[in-house]
Amino acid sequence: MDRRKFIKASCAFCGTALAGAALMESCSKKTNSVNLSLDLNSAANTQLNAVGGYVYNNSIIIARIASPLASSSFVALAQQCTHDGCNVSYASATSSFNCPCHAGKFDTSGKVIAGPPPSPLTKYNTSLSGNTLTITS
Repeated sequence: MDRRKFIKASCAFCGTALAGAALMESCSKKTNSVNLSLDLNSAANTQLNAVGGYVYNNSIIIARIASPLASSSFVALAQQCTHDGCNVSYASATSSFNCPCHAGKFDTSGKVIAGPPPSPLTKYNTSLSGNTLTITS
């Protein structure tokens, strides 16, 4: 085999191997499933007993956005800003989630309403049964 054919064959082999590896990697990615239960009577979650309170749990920010006590009174979003990964906080006065790093701002559905974030925060489902708030993806 001459040098030119060898180089062509080597490049074709490497390209095929890389494409195969990329295909295998894309097929193996799993979505992160969330199934989290919070006891609202627990000391760790007392902030959620008042409108405007929020807690972080399992990379999620859970906020109490309304009264009375119902599933729709809570919102659960990914806690890291999609711009630079800083933790957002809930501002009840503006009903928004704010990033302290670069003034990113999200509404209660996770949609970007100000600043540089390129995409919305992931929103999770909330359900309430008695004093147990369940967060699911």
